[in-house]
Amino acid sequence: MYSVRRRWITGLLVALITVPTLSAANSAGAASGPTAAHGAAGVWSASLEGVHGVSPDATIRQIARVSVPGSGIRVRLGNPFGSAPVVIREAWLGRPIAPGAPKLVNDSNKRLTFRGARSVTIPPGQSVVSDSVPVTVRAQQDVAVSIYAPGSPVNDHTFPPFAYDPPASYIGTGGNTASDPSDAAFPGYPVIPGNTSSTAVGYHPGQTWWLDLVTVDRPEAKGTLVTLGDSITDGYNAYGPPGQRWTDVLADRLNALPASARVAVANAGISGNTVSVQPNPYDPTGQCCGPPAPQRLDRDVFSVPGVRTVLLLEGTNDLGGGDNAPPASSAQVIDAMRGIADRVHARHLRIVGATVLPMCNAAGSTKENNRLAVNEWIRTSGVFDEVLDFDAVLRDPADPTVMIADLRNDCYHPNAAGDAVLGRFIPLSAVVG
Repeated sequence: MYSVRRRWITGLLVALITVPTLSAANSAGAASGPTAAHGAAGVWSASLEGVHGVSPDATIRQIARVSVPGSGIRVRLGNPFGSAPVVIREAWLGRPIAPGAPKLVNDSNKRLTFRGARSVTIPPGQSVVSDSVPVTVRAQQDVAVSIYAPGSPVNDHTFPPFAYDPPASYIGTGGNTASDPSDAAFPGYPVIPGNTSSTAVGYHPGQTWWLDLVTVDRPEAKGTLVTLGDSITDGYNAYGPPGQRWTDVLADRLNALPASARVAVANAGISGNTVSVQPNPYDPTGQCCGPPAPQRLDRDVFSVPGVRTVLLLEGTNDLGGGDNAPPASSAQVIDAMRGIADRVHARHLRIVGATVLPMCNAAGSTKENNRLAVNEWIRTSGVFDEVLDFDAVLRDPADPTVMIADLRNDCYHPNAAGDAVLGRFIPLSAVVG
């Protein structure tokens, strides 16, 4: 067990699936290898959640916003859910001229290779990491990854984000336009809802295909914080000003620290995800919400270069239940969290636990009592190296079964103002390690 255990219990007053990672491959197959150079760090992530259809004969230009400065960029492309190979015929990486834009800075678009090859095949259940691209990025700067892989199973991540705030993608008008730095083949309209898996031409806020991790070989940070969570971490329904997820607010604050003290933030939230292994409450197909957190630890957390600390915010979907699964007991959720913490500590990493936010459960109801029991365990068990009492921050003092009205979007989700409060509340010492 990890030897240093502290707890932050502060209020405010007013997903085992092992997905082998392939470092590169040629156009006919793939081979195993290291994920990245020593000292590298994950600077952006968007965990893949399911497979939805087949990619059209068009290029998809995806926008990712890195959390810290660095140089020497690699991207990871995955096929964890496909039953057929993903064949990447060509891939390029460049810098957009403006946040969220599909048009790229002149001469910034660089070909991605995989062990020197210009194409790569990703077998079912596998992933690949590109060779390093000699590109330097600033904190909160976008990179655009353009991929041409017609006829491949679409392993995706989808959620409704803020307008023109990554992650996002543009599906091209047709053919291989990955090397084109202009936006001629990548129209910004129509805007396709981010929570809908779609292959239609246009702008897809919140949607990425195959791309689930961006790393830098030489980060201006000492490592990476991975935020493992559900829709609240993903940013679902966090609408309104100031227009950032709580993880992005936290990343901005971390960037004010010296490079030797800061960590990058890699967001591993998936809307609808559960912390315990059970049928997903909302989706009988198993393709909407990613594998339960224990089954995606290897892919979404442990494989991230430079990971030092894991921040766990899950349990809402388990405790709430749905048409496809009954509400979970507090014991089920606690056992799952304990198991995750044990595996994190076995890797000599730190884990921070956040309490479960109010869910509009009636006072005295079984659901509410289970939520309170889980939160009391998080606060007092000593299992976590730090505790962030998100419940105390956002609950309404007049009715602690709900969030403060001005800070919530609905019963489960904060709005953007609520996310801003959470992102500012977190003591930096709790997450930098």
